[in-house]
Amino acid sequence: MPDSLTSTAIRARLGTRWLGHTLEVYPSIDSTQTRALALARAGAPAGTVVLAEYQSQGRGRLDRRWHAPPGSSLLLSLILRPALAPAQAQRATMICSLAAVRAMAQVAGLAAQIKWPNDLLVHGKKVGGMLTELGARGTALDYVIVGLGLNVNLDVRELPETLTPATSLAAEAGRPIPRLELLVAFLEHLEAYADRLAAGWSPRAEWRGALATLGQMVRVGTTEGVLEGLAEDVDEDGALLVRAADGRLHVILAGDVTLRGTPPRPGAILDEN
Repeated sequence: MPDSLTSTAIRARLGTRWLGHTLEVYPSIDSTQTRALALARAGAPAGTVVLAEYQSQGRGRLDRRWHAPPGSSLLLSLILRPALAPAQAQRATMICSLAAVRAMAQVAGLAAQIKWPNDLLVHGKKVGGMLTELGARGTALDYVIVGLGLNVNLDVRELPETLTPATSLAAEAGRPIPRLELLVAFLEHLEAYADRLAAGWSPRAEWRGALATLGQMVRVGTTEGVLEGLAEDVDEDGALLVRAADGRLHVILAGDVTLRGTPPRPGAILDEN
């Protein structure tokens, strides 16, 4: 079966009730995130999906460029309108990352993990990431835009060097991965998670179990500087709880995290090399 990501092919396979029923598919676009933001501000319904085979100005967190040759990846942004307070918006990112983990296991047979706050890892290497942007009306959340970039059949030799080594699903699975099947699985899992979230379910426990970050020594770059310590836990809204060397527990709402490894045994010597 051709690995086609046309709107016709997607609609023919998609079994969701509301997610993805409003769908825009582009051979090329500047940024799916920019288009989804414009749609959300214009009142587009929850579940709207914008997908592209190529982005000329694709971006990730902290305005980093997202490298993806045409037809190699899943590049999409979607609109959610959960009944949450703005401070709870990270829950939308949490269910999106869980849906991606489920889809990768189902279609590629790979056990993926989440690196806080929104990177996707396979065998410790980055295979994808998410970018979340939101809009509020007073004290109420109006919309959440979640952008997903997932390296599917990308030649890893084309990837730029990063602090976290990058990979693709095909490279880790040792075979091409059907992108249409992966996309459909992601959207169907996400709809199920979104329905549970709307019914009052908390994603914290399942998301916590999928995190690669907990129990690791981390270095977190924040707007206030760099914090080093042990990533102990996450709260209900996805904030990272980091225990510094002085014993203070810090609540990290956003930041750039580098994993430093598991904590040393008492009396062990840290290798500085």
